Amino acid sequence: MKKSIIKDKSYAFAVNVLRLARMLRHHHEFELSKQVLPAGTSIGANVEEALAGISRPDFVAKPDFVAKMGIASKEARETHYWLRLVRDSKILPPDNTATMLHDADELLRILTAIVKTSQNGKISSTKNSQLKIQNSKVSYG
Repeated sequence: MKKSIIKDKSYAFAVNVLRLARMLRHHHEFELSKQVLPAGTSIGANVEEALAGISRPDFVAKPDFVAKMGIASKEARETHYWLRLVRDSKILPPDNTATMLHDADELLRILTAIVKTSQNGKISSTKNSQLKIQNSKVSYG
């Protein structure tokens, strides 16, 4: 089975979000913990759902894939917001959030690229199918 970079990175990120939430609770920042935990862990959960049982050629044919990756992208953006808030409020030392902010940026870039590529693949596949149909009508018409 091929490795999925986004699957591995989103899982590792979720583990770090769990650790961060634990640190926030230790500092009695329960509300922030309740915000960052579901947003940060749902990135990987949505990636897992998007990739479930789909082979590479099926990506463009599955609207659920694009929708789930889009949700994962939105969750990454929200998590990035909460991480910036933790950093800028100086609740934790900057070292605790710097790497996570970098990782959230990376996840967001990867997910955005996946969604855009998948959407473009749908458009080009539709155009190619229409061109083949038009060409076959001309050829055989």
